[in-house]
This record gives sequence, C-alpha cells and structure tokens, in this order.
Amino acid sequence: MNRTDRLYALVEELRARAPRRVSARELAARYEVSVRTIERDIGALQQAGVPIFADVGRGGGYTLDKSRTLPPLNFTPAEAVAIAIALARADGSPYSRAARTALHKIVTAMSDGDGASARELAERIRFLTPPDVDAPASVPAVLEEAVSARRVVRLGYVDGGGTESERDVEPVAFTGAARRWYFLGWCRLRGDFRAFRIDRVRRAALLDEPAPERRFEDLRSGPPDYVVRRLEFV
Repeated sequence: MNRTDRLYALVEELRARAPRRVSARELAARYEVSVRTIERDIGALQQAGVPIFADVGRGGGYTLDKSRTLPPLNFTPAEAVAIAIALARADGSPYSRAARTALHKIVTAMSDGDGASARELAERIRFLTPPDVDAPASVPAVLEEAVSARRVVRLGYVDGGGTESERDVEPVAFTGAARRWYFLGWCRLRGDFRAFRIDRVRRAALLDEPAPERRFEDLRSGPPDYVVRRLEFV
C-alpha cells in the first residue's frame, strides 16, 4: 500500500471506529508499518485539516470527529476538472490557499481510475494570460483570519498617493473587482468604513481584541457602475 492509499485508509478506519480511540501501535500493525510512520501520517492528515484528535498515555489513541466529516463523495472526472478550473481562477482571492488544499482532498478521495481520468482531462485545459499582466496580489492569511474570527487587525497601508499609515481596522468583508481584491472594514483612524486594496497592504497583524459585528449592508455605498453579488453555495 502506497502512502496516499494508506492516508485515505487511515481516515476511513478512524471514521468507522469513532468515537472509540485506536492506538498508533494497533494502526501500525494493521498497515504493516512502524509506529513512527503512523504518527507522521496522522500529523500530515491533521495539517491538511482532518479533525483527528490524539490522547496520550495508557488507553490513549486517535479518534476522528465524525460530526465534522463526510463519507466518501463520488466526483466524476468532469466534476473534478470543473472544480479545478474554478479554483485555478481563485489565485489572489481570499482563501486561495484553502482552495488548493480543498482540491487536493477531492482528488485524494477519488478512485484511482477516476483520478487518472480527471488528470488526463485536465491536460486538455489551458489558460491564456497576457504576458504583461502581473499576477494578482495574494491576500495575507492574517486578513483571512481577521474576517473569519472577527478580530481587529492592525494594517500598515499605503494609499493611492504613496503615503503609508498604520491603522486598526474592524473587519467586515472582502470584495473583488477587475482582478483586484479589497479588504473592507471600519477604520478607527478615519472613523469610517474604508476599502483597502490588498496589494497596498504592507503589514498586517491580528490583535487579541474581538471586532464588533458589522454588516456589508452597513457600507454607505459601493463602487460606481458595479452590481454587488453575494457568494452563494448552490
């Protein structure tokens, strides 16, 4: 069994036994590898976001939070490629790093045959990009966490005139337009809502202070000549 198959099997084994705990020694014997290999595999799964919990000592072991997982999903090769196309266009957008790990999870969960078919189909997809177009600036992970956790963030920001300032911002949302992304929030320096261009954020530090709940609808106005659309799950 190769490592990819073993990682998938470990998740299924823990899901089937949850909420009971399984020791590393028992898993090592089942998959005919060392305890150290199992520990490395579990660590890799945890880093990928799989909700595996560990207890040390006598009677300890690993268990999976079944309430935060789904049974295997069967994606067709075409569905997997469609998702890959959408995620490939997410570069520079909020949570683009999470998009890459999501795609990895999808491909890993597919059968060997469907995974191979998806990769073969993906070879027939190409993107055309003008050579003089700069890659979009990545959204700092700190800003992503500020929006997710609703915590005040301290920005080092350069405005359109080249002046740099430091300001504490209460996060509200992200918005994107014309390949640019903006971080929207209540700027305590200006005492008003502001939109901060991602590529002008020089520094970002998450503060311990929770941010008051503010809504996108509280913004006084949106950019002219634009229609604002929600991100929807369908």
